[in-house]
Amino acid sequence: MKPIQSFQRENKPGIRYVLTDIDDTLTVNGRLPAVVFAAMERLQGAGIRVIPITGRPAGWCDHIARMWPVDGLVGENGAFYFYYDRHGRKMIRRFWKPAEERRTDRDRLDAIRETVLAEVPGCGVSADQAYREADLAIDFCEDVPALPAPSVAAIKAIFEAAGATAKISSIHVNGWFGAYDKLSMSRLMFKEVFDVDLDAVRDRVIFCGDSPNDSPMFGFFPHSVGVANVRVFGTQLEAPPTWVTRAEGGFGFAEMVKILLD
Repeated sequence: MKPIQSFQRENKPGIRYVLTDIDDTLTVNGRLPAVVFAAMERLQGAGIRVIPITGRPAGWCDHIARMWPVDGLVGENGAFYFYYDRHGRKMIRRFWKPAEERRTDRDRLDAIRETVLAEVPGCGVSADQAYREADLAIDFCEDVPALPAPSVAAIKAIFEAAGATAKISSIHVNGWFGAYDKLSMSRLMFKEVFDVDLDAVRDRVIFCGDSPNDSPMFGFFPHSVGVANVRVFGTQLEAPPTWVTRAEGGFGFAEMVKILLD
């Protein structure tokens, strides 16, 4: 990983999209610093689209799409995208799987939840689970005392043994049924909302993240950035980011935006 300060000057004018994780990428100790909102507004003012790509739930994403300075977002690790048409005052909600399949998946995820809670002491169901449409989030350090790495790995293994996909974020293990992830839904959103082939413009995108579930995005985008706390995951990253900031979390995101626009 190279310091973000070495980001090539000649590449800056070509960046038209900033995709970013939220937890521990935009937040610091669970809160969103004012500099992050200001940075997102600066990006939009410069004609750059801002699109969070997050594991957070549908209920949160509806709010974010409406009220943050963003141009839509992908939620629940790729289960859907939400885009708020401000001119038409209409929320566009696009799910990877239809509602009937999501209901069937919920029954299977409920069974996994009981197994995880019984076999991994100290973990808990995420406090935002009630607002989720497609996945199960198991908390290992957000609202519970931090669990050791073997316990986190055990949660992931239980999901996978049941045939689910599981990804580790900085705070949760998220599990779901379906052949999608952050990158696949980002492709769909670019095609359907912006009429753009994401593969054709990936060198015009910056993706910013912090944890192993961001690895598909780190590996896909040439201009991928990790905020400084990404370093704690070390070899857990299947693909590391190209650049890394000096500051952690949202302060690192603001650092990256300043370098990009200045």
